[in-house]
Amino acid sequence: MASKPLFLLPEIQDNPSGWGPCAVPSQFKDVPYQPFSKSDRLGKASDWTGSVYSDKKYLNRYQPQIGGGGAGSMYSYIHDEDDVGYRLVDTSKVQRSVYQKQRQRITQQRMQRAPKEKREKGLVQPLTKAQKSRDRDRMRQERRWRKNQRGRIYYSHSRGPQKLREPSVEVKGEWEIVQEVDFQNLAKLRIDPPEPEDLKQYGTMGFYDKSYDRVNTKNEKPLRGINRIFHKVTTSDDPVIPELSQKYKDSEELIVFATDAILSTLMTCTRSVYSWDIVAQRVGKNFLFLDKRDKSQFDLMTVNETAVEPPQDDGSSMNAPANLALEATFINQNFSQQVLRKVSKKLTFLHSLLCLKIEEEGAVHQFGDPNPFVDEEEEGEVASVGYRYRKFQLSENVQLIARCELDAALPPAPGSTDIQCINIKALNEWDPQIIFGASDWRHKLDTQRGAVLATELKNNSFKLAKWTMSAILAGSHLLKFGYVSRLHPYNSTKHVILGTQQYRPKDFATQINLDVHNSWGILRVVVDLLLKLAPGKYLILKDPNKAVIRIYNVPQAEFESEEEDEDDDDDAGSGDDDKSD
Repeated sequence: MASKPLFLLPEIQDNPSGWGPCAVPSQFKDVPYQPFSKSDRLGKASDWTGSVYSDKKYLNRYQPQIGGGGAGSMYSYIHDEDDVGYRLVDTSKVQRSVYQKQRQRITQQRMQRAPKEKREKGLVQPLTKAQKSRDRDRMRQERRWRKNQRGRIYYSHSRGPQKLREPSVEVKGEWEIVQEVDFQNLAKLRIDPPEPEDLKQYGTMGFYDKSYDRVNTKNEKPLRGINRIFHKVTTSDDPVIPELSQKYKDSEELIVFATDAILSTLMTCTRSVYSWDIVAQRVGKNFLFLDKRDKSQFDLMTVNETAVEPPQDDGSSMNAPANLALEATFINQNFSQQVLRKVSKKLTFLHSLLCLKIEEEGAVHQFGDPNPFVDEEEEGEVASVGYRYRKFQLSENVQLIARCELDAALPPAPGSTDIQCINIKALNEWDPQIIFGASDWRHKLDTQRGAVLATELKNNSFKLAKWTMSAILAGSHLLKFGYVSRLHPYNSTKHVILGTQQYRPKDFATQINLDVHNSWGILRVVVDLLLKLAPGKYLILKDPNKAVIRIYNVPQAEFESEEEDEDDDDDAGSGDDDKSD
């Protein structure tokens, strides 16, 4: 017969004066107990690194509030006699906390300022030579840091609060917003660059003087003012465009006409900060013209547009954005003409005949037909420039015809008859003392040219990207940069050339992180948006304070020049006279 299960009743302890057991259980008898509070934080059981308690703010973080946790605590560790001769093998320097370093620095300063009597009595230990040298270096660095901080604080206070930028053209109330595009969406677009086809070539270019490649800060050259005529003709006023448009008048394809300056602005618009605008005209069923406004500042070079602290002086100051743009444009025009030279006769025999031919033509390279913008009534020498009209296949039914500009030419290399075309641009330094993060070119350009160019790329990212994209569109072999600085920071009329540098446009695009595929993708999207619109006039405007471009539908008579209005009035008046007769 199976035994019944045994059930023992538990012992119940009745505590009449409180709650809990009346006596300590036998298994926990004679075991030491450390009282603690429920609000205490329970930390690590052991810390072998000591990093937690290296900072003084963690000193009492895990100490119990009841019973104390110091040396008198019942759980404080006491070394036995066997550990008297114990030594650590690790002899590496112990890393001190910021608090310990600060305390040591204060102690050293007190010892240095202590009276001589205290040092002689031994109350304060004298500093060693190494400590004195370190203190001198530290104090020198602190003085330099305070000086820089005073300059930055003065500059920031003198500039005042950052003002909202004004748009490049006043937006009228009757203008209708047709499309709005965010830069974040444009940054994701990518298409393969189309292959160009040369249609026509015009102009005359001078040859680059290679002696400017040897210019440096020790043998700088002054920048001279060269009085030459620069033609900045928009797309619709180009006399060659009507001839090209006649060929595609009956074509079923959509044709876009523009200049390299307009196209490069659109293709690199995601880097822009200031406001700009482009006029788009839909003509007929298959033509689109991209123009710049009359009397606009589209062709002016911006200065420090993408800098952390862009220039914000008032209009009367020479460091105001508008005056700096005029100065930069003046420097670019004069530098591109000053670095040209006559072709030397001391060339190799392989291309001596070609050189003699160039000498007879005036030491210039005739780039196809004569300059189409030269007026017989103009007095003065025309600037060296070559125009190349190129066609790009944007899509299956969209073609782009662009007028691209080249600044100069290079003589053919020995054994070759091909003349290389180049674009010449100038970077200008105006006042390195008030530019945040800028370095003086006269001290850094020869030894740290890469750092100088990196700073310019950060402060003028949009301008450099436009120059690079224009050179790629024109098919330029080289892109030459000149470093031009003011002779004195407080004089914006006299400048000196401190050095030059050259790159291949596609290599330079890779170096400045300019994605050519993305640039063509941006152009393709903007063109597709414009081609979907009805015939009329539209305005592409970059918002002055946001990373957004907007397309406005504007009246047909908007942005017409006064001369055109007078001509229209004269034509209308002559028609009335004929009718009256």
